[in-house]
Amino acid sequence: MQSTEFTNLIRPFQDKVFRLAKRLLVSTEEAQDATQEVLLKLWNKNKEIKRLDNLEAFAMTVTKNHCFDRLKSKQAGVLTLVHSNYTDGSTTIDEQIEQQDSVSLVERLMARLSRQQRMIVQLRDVEGYEFREIASMLDMNETAIRVTLSRARKILREQLIKNHSYGIN
Repeated sequence: MQSTEFTNLIRPFQDKVFRLAKRLLVSTEEAQDATQEVLLKLWNKNKEIKRLDNLEAFAMTVTKNHCFDRLKSKQAGVLTLVHSNYTDGSTTIDEQIEQQDSVSLVERLMARLSRQQRMIVQLRDVEGYEFREIASMLDMNETAIRVTLSRARKILREQLIKNHSYGIN
């Protein structure tokens, strides 16, 4: 397989790989490194790629496993927390601050979820994967995915209501 053909296969979901890595590793730099490692792993398997039924699901599974391995390693102690600023030129400063506060709150609440819940919320609600695709990636059945997602959403909803009513904890 030529590098251009490989790039054309990977490009449509490369950002999703990065976003999942960022959700799991938190640091932008660590997520970028993880994305590069995953792409290298995929390149090393380029002869087998064409035989895969769903390359994107395979890439997401490789990403998940790589990030978990990274978190379990000794290097996990030195992972850095980096927050990115979300700006939009058409909004006022007050709106930008409010948006940043909202994003920050959701990130903090997501961090309180279990690793499995965070991953399922990321894959379903952020990345838009179907339940069967998530089940395949995580080696779980669809019912378990639905239950876990429902519980995670309920936790997030309750925390958002609590923080909205009583101020941010």
